[in-house]
Amino acid sequence: MGKLSEMSITAPKSGEGALNADEIDELHRQVPTWQILERDGEQHLQRTFEFPDFASAMAFTNEIGRLAEEQDHHPRITTEWGEVTVAWWTHKVGGLHRNDFISAAKTGEIYVTETLSDGSSSA
Repeated sequence: MGKLSEMSITAPKSGEGALNADEIDELHRQVPTWQILERDGEQHLQRTFEFPDFASAMAFTNEIGRLAEEQDHHPRITTEWGEVTVAWWTHKVGGLHRNDFISAAKTGEIYVTETLSDGSSSA
């Protein structure tokens, strides 16, 4: 398997279900800072990112929005002063799909790029 952040999103195939536990474990190793949570009966990948102020948090939110539009795969994003929480999951499969792990990896790379460009430390 290649690096998730370099992979492309592909639409789930008709009838394709959520990933099984072994598939999730394998992919989760590449994005270990993301939590796997259950919400409304579906597994989600979620991570909270910290920022020095609201403007930085909003800039990151906007970058994630651009990524989501490019991929046609959209997360739940909660933006607050100094932090942004992002959750990825795939409605169509009722849980986690490979696309969610790819998106999580790309989100992490955006965070590193954003924090390095504004002089903040990355986490």
